[in-house]
Parts: sequence; structure tokens; C-alpha cells
Amino acid sequence: MTRQALIAGGGIGGLAAALAASRAGWDVRVYERAPAFSEVGAGVQLGPNVVRLLHDWGLQDALAQAAAFPERLLVRDALSGQELGALPLGQRTLEKYGAPYLTLHRADLHALLLQAVQARDHVWLKLNSPVAAYADSGREVTLRTQLAAAATPGLDPVKAAPLLEVEGDALIGADGLWGRVRQQMLNDGPPRVTGHLAYRAMLSQSRLPARLRSQQVTVWLGPRLHVVHYPVRGGEWLNVVAIVQGKVAGDLQSWDHHANGADLQQAMGQTAKLLQDLIQAVTDGGNQAGPSWRLWPLCDRPPMRGAHQQAQGRVALLGDAAHPMRPYLAQGAGMAIEDAAELGSVLAVALDPAFDVPTLLQRYALNRWQRNARVQARSQRNGQIFHAQGPLRWARDASIKLLGEKLLDLPWLYGAVPSGV
Repeated sequence: MTRQALIAGGGIGGLAAALAASRAGWDVRVYERAPAFSEVGAGVQLGPNVVRLLHDWGLQDALAQAAAFPERLLVRDALSGQELGALPLGQRTLEKYGAPYLTLHRADLHALLLQAVQARDHVWLKLNSPVAAYADSGREVTLRTQLAAAATPGLDPVKAAPLLEVEGDALIGADGLWGRVRQQMLNDGPPRVTGHLAYRAMLSQSRLPARLRSQQVTVWLGPRLHVVHYPVRGGEWLNVVAIVQGKVAGDLQSWDHHANGADLQQAMGQTAKLLQDLIQAVTDGGNQAGPSWRLWPLCDRPPMRGAHQQAQGRVALLGDAAHPMRPYLAQGAGMAIEDAAELGSVLAVALDPAFDVPTLLQRYALNRWQRNARVQARSQRNGQIFHAQGPLRWARDASIKLLGEKLLDLPWLYGAVPSGV
């Protein structure tokens, strides 16, 4: 028996869901609002919990060509520059967790998922198709999308766009932080503004002085700020992210704002000279046609409170649509991919007529929501610790110096992913 999955969103989560559903034997239709499949110019860290899943999907060679494999994670004090502690990665992570820790460009991850999806039979990708609404009858789910309308003077292009309806056996909302599927399913209002601003940049390491180049993950912790940088694209490029606390301005539904490097340098205040030199070098060495930094105002939602927030009836949420989180555990993309793998497991079972789709989607939600909630909560707590001031900052630094690897390693996260299927 053939079943059809409708997926709203063609980002990393949506494509991972499409790949998992196709591998489970479902026909898949992906609806993406943008005119092209693409990802933004930012880096992503993938722990062994996620890399194992990608390897299981046959993407090991593609990852090896696109990613960097840092040998360690180093934590430094952003003010003094002092090394606080380190976690060996590389071979140690491979031996302990069965997969490496890697870093790569988000666009490269998106591209290899897209290529894998395009190589599958019975997968259809629809661009220019923003989701308008859905209807769950209990027997099937109907998705309504808007077709791209030609620009007509005097007409609102959204209101002018005709609606297209398609029926499926399940709808997966992977349409991100501001997704329409979640809005209709939960009606719980907009995401909350965190007051944290992420400045992101990426440039060739050849354009940096030798002392600023790096083949490891480095995290600088300072009062009300932190900076992380790591290699991508086989180590040839460096991804730099500086997160500071401040007022949010502009369109919150777009994270791709131009940013002024001078503003970031001012926010760095009295940080260590090496860190300030890196920020200055990125500002000076970026794209000369425009600002080298992009600004992302961070938003999230409270940790999940139950399975009902991840699936209802024939509709399920995945990734940021279900559990947007702060980037302080580097697991946003990871949890979306874990969601997709679990989804694939339940959809494979759903091919048996003895199992109904709503029950299995509920099982998917039951198997995922608590882990997602834990990662959300831990990410939020890490933000408080990373940006600590006063006595909390001193206690943090002392703990990292004393415990080092024991504190930085996360077996509960990197180990086997729990599943009830």
C-alpha cells in the first residue's frame, strides 16, 4: 500500500524528512515557499548523534568531502584569553560514539540532502508554494498552498495568488520558526524574542593572518557575550559567530540583516586582543562589495510541554517548527535530523494497514518531545552560563578548569538516541 507524505518546508529539516519518508517507502511531496532551494551562508556543528544518522542514510562520503573534522573543542575566557578547558574530538569521538564530530557550511549540508532527495524515486519538489492552510478530515489531510502569481499593478501578490489543494496521508510541518502549520495547529502566538543578537561571518582562512587561522572549535566566553569559530569546507574556510545581548531591530522574520562590523567591535569592549584581532580581521577581510557580517536576532519558544505540541491527528511538526532553540548547544539542525529519522521509523510501520497514521504520528511525538524539550532547556541554560557575570562567571570558569573534559563531554546527547519504535 502506497501512502503520501506532504512536507511543508524545503530547508534542512524538510529535506531530511523527505529523505527519511522516501526511504520508508512513502511517496513524498515537498512544498517550499522560496523560488529556489537554498541555504544561508552560515556554519553548522553536527555531533556524533546526528552524524550517525546521516551515515545510516548513505551520506558518509558526501559529508567527508564537504565537512571539516576538528580535533578538539577549546574554551577560552573572552576577557583574558586564558584557556579554560578542552574536549578532544577527532578519533576519540569516533571511538566513543561511533561517529565523528564535524563542522560544515549549512549550504553544503542542505545541498547534499537535496541531492540525496533528488536521487530518490517518488519524491516531488514544489517551489514557489507557500503554505496557506490545511484541513485534517481524519481520513486524509488536505494542504492548501499558494501558487506564485505574476506581479500585477495594484494587486497584493499574496491575495492574488490562486490556491492549490493536494491530499495526503500525513502532513509534516517543517516550515521553520514562523511556520504556518504550527500557527494553525497550536495557535500559540509568535516566537519570543530573546534579546540576543548573532553576528555571523564566513571567509577563506587564506585571507586571515596565520595566527588567526584555526582547525578546531573555539568558544570564547565573556560577560553578556560569547564568540565561537570553527573550520568548514574541508578546513579552508572559517565560520565565526559572535552573540551579544542587545536590542532587536528590523524584521524579526528575516535573520539575514546586514550588520556593521563597528557595532560588533564596540560590543566586544575589553575582550582579549587575539579575539578583537579576529573580529577586526573578519570585518576587514569580508566581501568588499558589502558588509562582511550578517545579523540574526535570536528568537525561540519555551521547552516543549507535551507530545501534543509535536503531533495532532495526521499532522506533525519537525525541527524549528516544533522546538526552536537557542544555539548554545549547537543542536538546532541536529534535533531536526533526529526528528526526521524517528519520523522515518514510524512511517515505515505505517505501511502496514494494521497501523493507522494518527496513532503512529502520536508515537513519533511521544518518542521525540521529551528529548527535544531537554535540549531546548539545556540550550537556554547554557546561554545564561556562557554570558555569566560576577560570581557565576567565576564559578563557571573554575568548574571548567577543574572538570574540563568531564564537564564538556555530553554522553546523554551524543550517545544512542532513544526511540520507542
